Amino acid sequence: MANTKSAKKAVRKIATRTAVNKNRRSRMRTFVRKVEAAIEAGDKSAAQEALKVAQPEVMRSAGKGLMHKNTASRKISRLSARVKAI
Repeated sequence: MANTKSAKKAVRKIATRTAVNKNRRSRMRTFVRKVEAAIEAGDKSAAQEALKVAQPEVMRSAGKGLMHKNTASRKISRLSARVKAI
């Protein structure tokens, strides 16, 4: 357990950041799931629209430090390739 005042504050900050990051990650994954659901259904127009909405959300999560920029780009690239292949 944290002993010093600064360590206790660090624990509180980490808990807050974890909660924020959890919400951001969940939000981003929800948008990605919508794209994947449209791909599974075979609905190209719905998949394109969902991708158009999901793309900025994924890049925003990279900008907030949730994932690396290249990881976000790779996710978007792979999703768009799957949408294109429908």
